Amino acid sequence: MKRMLKSWLLAAAVGIGASGLTAAAALAADHTLKVGWTTGDSANDPYAIGARAFKEEVERRSDGRIEVHLFPNRALGDEKAMLEGMRLGTVDMAVMSSAVNSQVVPEFALTDLPFLFANEKQARAVLDGPVGAALAEKVKDKGLMVLSYMEGGFRNLVNNVRPINTPADMAGVKFRVIQSPIYIEMVESLGGNAVPMAWGEVYTAVQQGTIDGLEAPPSVIEQNKFAEVVKYLSMSNHTYSALEFMISKRRFDALPEDLRAIVQEAATAAGETQRQRSYEIGQDVLAVLEQQGMTINTIDDLKPFQEAVAPIYEKYRGIVGSDLLDAALETAASVE
Repeated sequence: MKRMLKSWLLAAAVGIGASGLTAAAALAADHTLKVGWTTGDSANDPYAIGARAFKEEVERRSDGRIEVHLFPNRALGDEKAMLEGMRLGTVDMAVMSSAVNSQVVPEFALTDLPFLFANEKQARAVLDGPVGAALAEKVKDKGLMVLSYMEGGFRNLVNNVRPINTPADMAGVKFRVIQSPIYIEMVESLGGNAVPMAWGEVYTAVQQGTIDGLEAPPSVIEQNKFAEVVKYLSMSNHTYSALEFMISKRRFDALPEDLRAIVQEAATAAGETQRQRSYEIGQDVLAVLEQQGMTINTIDDLKPFQEAVAPIYEKYRGIVGSDLLDAALETAASVE
């Protein structure tokens, strides 16, 4: 009897221990993060590349304690809605454009200044240095966190009216722009007609002739099938498309300390992967767009464009701050 009682107690103890471990494991695995973005989920989409790289990194580094769910194609809303959701804690994470972030933290308009960067190396040096750190610090006061900087490539001019070679060619052409003052001012400074519009409406608007075109990175043009409805791509490389990989500060702070570190490490690694992959894709995408029927021209003389947008710099010096703007210009100039 004593032996049976002892066996029963031992079995019960083991069972309780196992149940406790099972419950703890279930609890530990019950950390899910939802990541949203507005574009498609193809293998070559810059937003999708970043989100998927993060999913892979964080699930591996956390040994499955964090599970990431992906929501492309505006499944969590347009960027404005996702940004507000992150501030409220109803949206976990998103890959965002600087243009929308600048509506909450005006200093983010810095990265959208036209012709600020001549190449990706200059942009990365600025965003990975003190300037990028200062911007990330400012956004914390708004309930947001920048985990890493990704990139969508340089934005170019796409339309159905004519190839753009000089600012005069912009006259009368209706370009969709991000819903941001700096993009509106840029297109209007160059002589075009700026039409602010949410991303989800753009394809249909071009198809129906409501607008003549848009400005966007070639990889985004290709992955979202704009070659089906737009004729001309003019390589202006006017704006570096900085992407911020962000998380709700409320959601981040709710994670255990060790997982917060893992999330940050995974986001940093994903940012590096995304940049490299997006750059590689960008080297081949023009040939693909030509095969799809687009007429592509390189703008040989950008000086008239740069002169036309020069007043924007003076206006935004007061918005961004002279210290940040001068630091960005100095850092960019130091990189070939």
